[in-house]
Amino acid sequence: MNILLIYPETPLTFWSFKDALKFVSKKAAEPPLGLITVAAMLPTEWHKKIIDLNVQKLKDEDILWADYVFIGAMNVHLNSFREIVRRCNKLGIKVVAGGPLATTQYNYLLGVDHFVLNEAEITLPMFLEDLKYSVPKQVYRSDEFPDISSTPVPLFELLDMKKYASMSVQYSRGCPYDCEFCSITMLNGRKPRTKSSEQFIRELNRLCELGYKGAISVVDDNFIGNKRKLKDEFLPVLIKWSKGHNYIFNFITEVSINLADDDELMSMMIEAGFNSVFVGIETPNSESLAECGKAQNLRRNLVDSVKKLQRAGFIVSGGFIVGFDNDTEKVFDEQIKFIQRSGITNAMVGLLNAPTGTKLYKRMKAEGRLIEMFSGNNMDASINFIPKMNYKTLIRGYSHLLHTIYSQQEYFNRVNEFLREYIAPGWQTSKISIREIKAFLRLIWLLGIVEKGKKYFWKLLFLTVFKYPKKFTTAMTLAVYGYHFRRVIRTV
Repeated sequence: MNILLIYPETPLTFWSFKDALKFVSKKAAEPPLGLITVAAMLPTEWHKKIIDLNVQKLKDEDILWADYVFIGAMNVHLNSFREIVRRCNKLGIKVVAGGPLATTQYNYLLGVDHFVLNEAEITLPMFLEDLKYSVPKQVYRSDEFPDISSTPVPLFELLDMKKYASMSVQYSRGCPYDCEFCSITMLNGRKPRTKSSEQFIRELNRLCELGYKGAISVVDDNFIGNKRKLKDEFLPVLIKWSKGHNYIFNFITEVSINLADDDELMSMMIEAGFNSVFVGIETPNSESLAECGKAQNLRRNLVDSVKKLQRAGFIVSGGFIVGFDNDTEKVFDEQIKFIQRSGITNAMVGLLNAPTGTKLYKRMKAEGRLIEMFSGNNMDASINFIPKMNYKTLIRGYSHLLHTIYSQQEYFNRVNEFLREYIAPGWQTSKISIREIKAFLRLIWLLGIVEKGKKYFWKLLFLTVFKYPKKFTTAMTLAVYGYHFRRVIRTV
């Protein structure tokens, strides 16, 4: 068999970092980890190629080479997914689809020959067995959550790693919390399932063998879902490995805010090489937090928790939502005030949506408020249900919020607030690479000369040089992110 694995193009979103990537001559932020993991589950004698449309073009001859095209996609990839399927249909090549988009929306996706849904550790072997006897079904699905301790090392060698700003690995799946709007527990369950420490280290060793150095995104739903196992089993092993390899990797992951309650866990994560975390803050409105079941964010000072993470050595990115039933017109200014006080520079603010199958989706359907398919893009100002707040008021407030927090003045004020609190990990090197020097020169040109409002950039640069010299690289990276965010929100 010749198998072509295709990852659809991600539109311009908060997380695409397309404009930021140009500074470091990269094409995409992260590789398609799901597809290269599926590739490792296919028979070893099959020929495999991967085309990530975020880093290269898809040609007709690529499709015609394949016996089957495998597509893995998230909801945000819907338009690109449909175009890939259309091209395969036109050329007569069979399509196999999986991933979150297919799992939640397969009834609406035309032109796909076989759906391998849910988690591939269970459903892919079922498909491959039927394929061996030429009797494959159209849909393979399972309600089970597989043990991932036998998941193979992803085929990183299929990637052109030089085109990515970071690599991706996974330690666990699932989240112990069950927020109303979130599809994680529906897709991966509430009981975190983990790989073994040895598995994880094998993946790091493989990346080392392939010559990779730099950032690694640990793409867990909630990395600290099983704190005891992290502290007793996993992190001690990773700490030893990172120290033994002179911290050639730094790790990024997603956590819940209660990480700030555990000094030991924070210290161990920093010692292991973690220096950046994404946290779902959602809203400073306690009624809205209660509405969506975000219990872990209640009964705490969220700003203090964020600053504690920053002082521990973490760059904190945050997710924020407006459009809850309990939100009033005051919420937009409340969000602005909170984001500015917290020093969360990378603040992803989206309208509330109801992903298919979530508790929110079911509630909206029962209340007769669902209106369309979920787009998956949390910054395109789309919403798939009728909000309690007047829609025009919601859109105006949302636009005002984004354009305020990502105005140059407010953004650079927030970077200053972050730098005041942030204590960089001791292992973080102050050496500057050739690539960083080139990126800095581009930064000087675009933000210091070409872009309007250049005075804010120069203020930040001189502030960092004279007051926070050890945080210079971090500050300049955040300046680049700000440039990207300003471009993302232009049409909102």
